Amino acid sequence: MELFLIQHGEAKSKQEDPERPLTDIGIENIKKTAAFLKKLPKEIHLIWHSGKKRAEQTAEIFKETLGTDILMEICEGLAPNDDISIIKENIETAEQDAIALVGHLPHLSRLASELLTGNREMEIIRFRNAGIVCLLGEIQDWELEWMITPDLI
Repeated sequence: MELFLIQHGEAKSKQEDPERPLTDIGIENIKKTAAFLKKLPKEIHLIWHSGKKRAEQTAEIFKETLGTDILMEICEGLAPNDDISIIKENIETAEQDAIALVGHLPHLSRLASELLTGNREMEIIRFRNAGIVCLLGEIQDWELEWMITPDLI
């Protein structure tokens, strides 16, 4: 399975807008990252997002860029402070072999650390807004395939 962990794009502050939609820079960076991913020989079949405005907008941009036939769903267990065991179970039982998760910190960092080392508290990947981490594996056997951030594109 290929698992793409995507941190949402830069969002407005709560003071600017309580729903925290993406900023113009956030939208631009997500479009840049999605365009990069489209050039690779990768095919995402499913996009899960937390349901928060910034994650939903990020997921929508990826779907529009990569192909409208991709299934996109709100998935329980992707909010910033959710227990990672919820999403881990969803990943383990998923039928698709290429899934993108659009989420938040610290959740994505904990999930990546748990999958790669078995220790969710060990921050081994420093996520960036609009960045993608690609993991390969299944259940208890994951490895880091690659990582890209908008400033590297």
